[in-house]
Amino acid sequence: MNFEMAMEMAEMEDIEVRKVIIDDDIALGEDESEQGKRGVAGTVLLHKILGAAARKGYSLDELAELGQAVVDNVNSLGVGLRGATVPEVGKPGFTLEEDEIEFGIGIHGEAGYKREKLQPSKEMASEMLGKLKEAFNWSDGDEFALLVNGMGGTPLMEQYIFFNDTLNHLEADGIQTPFRKVGDYMTSIEMQGVSLTLLKLQDDWLDLLNEDVDTIGW
Repeated sequence: MNFEMAMEMAEMEDIEVRKVIIDDDIALGEDESEQGKRGVAGTVLLHKILGAAARKGYSLDELAELGQAVVDNVNSLGVGLRGATVPEVGKPGFTLEEDEIEFGIGIHGEAGYKREKLQPSKEMASEMLGKLKEAFNWSDGDEFALLVNGMGGTPLMEQYIFFNDTLNHLEADGIQTPFRKVGDYMTSIEMQGVSLTLLKLQDDWLDLLNEDVDTIGW
């Protein structure tokens, strides 16, 4: 709603606008949420690709078409160890015991699809990659961009451990990951956990992801 209002305001100023909706979270299917799938860390890869394409001179229509193609090929899934506290609310969006984790959490404190006892990183990676493999139906030799994203309160060292376990699982499945990122790219205040994003690479997307850019967080 807010973005549509912004579009209307821009159009009133004769600023031409196009809309691309990112819905990469596979935790809940289209039929399990009134609003449809959620947008999560996949938007980081979408922004980078469209930014590089815009710099190369793509038209607005071409950018919208490219953006939709990226959306159609990106999926994400998260796991939470502790919820985030929105200052206005004053309490965590969800509460877990010290020995619990929740698969499929959203970046705004939304609940996931199941809660389990704390388990090793490699087992969490296996659970999440199983869901992602089903979503992509990938084959040996497929190439993906890989993003392991910290939710805000997860130490980078723990993100690296999860990243390494994820790579081991993907390599065992014959999946290539020529583009990799690890770190806090799309956070939720002090939430502890990680999200895992895979983008199936097409055309020149790898070049666009690797395009030099002068920003703090890339």
